[in-house]
Amino acid sequence: MNILILGSGGRESAFAWKIAQSPKCEKLFIAPGNAGMHQYGTTVNIKVTDFEGIKALVIKNNINLVLVGPEEPLVKGIHDFFLADEQLKNIPVVGPQAEAAQMEGSKDFSKQFMQRHNIPTAAYKTFTKDTLQEGITYLATAGLPVVLKADGLAAGKGVLICTSLEEAQLELTAMLADAKFGDASSSVVIEQFLQGIELSVFVMTDGTNYKILPEAKDYKRIGEGDTGLNTGGMGSISPVPFADAAYMKKVEDLVIIPTVEGLKKDNIPYKGFIFIGLMNKDGEPWVIEYNCRMGDPETESVIRRIDSDFVDLLQGVAEGNLNEKELIISPKTAATVVMVAGGYPGEYLKNKVITGTENVRDSIVFHAGTSLDGDNVITTGGRVLAITTLQDNMFNALQQATADASRIYYDGMYFRKDIGFDLL
Repeated sequence: MNILILGSGGRESAFAWKIAQSPKCEKLFIAPGNAGMHQYGTTVNIKVTDFEGIKALVIKNNINLVLVGPEEPLVKGIHDFFLADEQLKNIPVVGPQAEAAQMEGSKDFSKQFMQRHNIPTAAYKTFTKDTLQEGITYLATAGLPVVLKADGLAAGKGVLICTSLEEAQLELTAMLADAKFGDASSSVVIEQFLQGIELSVFVMTDGTNYKILPEAKDYKRIGEGDTGLNTGGMGSISPVPFADAAYMKKVEDLVIIPTVEGLKKDNIPYKGFIFIGLMNKDGEPWVIEYNCRMGDPETESVIRRIDSDFVDLLQGVAEGNLNEKELIISPKTAATVVMVAGGYPGEYLKNKVITGTENVRDSIVFHAGTSLDGDNVITTGGRVLAITTLQDNMFNALQQATADASRIYYDGMYFRKDIGFDLL
């Protein structure tokens, strides 16, 4: 098969690394890719939202399957674009259609879905600019802390946890009246705060059958000890000790089955990944959010633990026979340490030369925000590299990933040295 991956981050690097190993993959293309993906396939400088450019690439290279990495093209309807095109309609796209992608694209849509199908989630209400005053009044009754979520896609920045009523009212006004997050906050979900430990659960589904991939825990705060600003993710670990067989059975019964069945009941076709962001509250799973794609940096850890042929699983999603495919999961521990640019998640340094990747001993260096400048690999994104290792136990995995990250250098380089320590 000729396969196309859409995306350019650490998640797509991990997909490319795994797919390139499959005997079922003849040629691999990645659009737009990054400086590290050349070793896995051919990178083509086309934006993930340039649907006509993607069409030309697919036809020219006889692509047999498209794997969509990020959420934006899914929410904007790339799967629908393929289905509506005579030349593309028989080429499978792994990633849901636009309506199903609203599970991530609209917080209100996903909350209504959860209520309709009795999936455990925090109490909430949604407000717009026209109902701002009602929202301010509602906040006084909501209890503290309280969570404010921009309804639309806000690149991971649209969620605020407010600890005082005054702060919550000011932020709600900024989001609705002053468009703090642009169109994404034209509606805002006010949600009850859940105290607990977060867990990322990943499901592959062909719309009827599903496979539960390895679970993971990611670390969003920039500072050690989970302090400072939220980021796109500073690292991840899989498996997660508290997510034992008994807990994951609860997740399957209370969340995964009602989600897959709920999509069918609502006549929403879904072929792709469902990322379920959970809160483990007193041993019970509560859904914080759905995403319509795999997470980053969790994918880097999850992919390292999948021992079976990933292309075979993707074919199962595409062909509707995922139940006939084999998913083999390694019992070992995968750890990922994300290296970021100086200043991230604010204004960050760019175009810094990266050296030392050849010194990494027992990890894979998944590129994220990198480009080529002549013979040099340079930093272009906030999250630059994801250093991922697979070891017999968690302590060894965390030590190895951290040690290997230390062997790489660029000006302003930063990474957390405490990823996973809360689980030891």
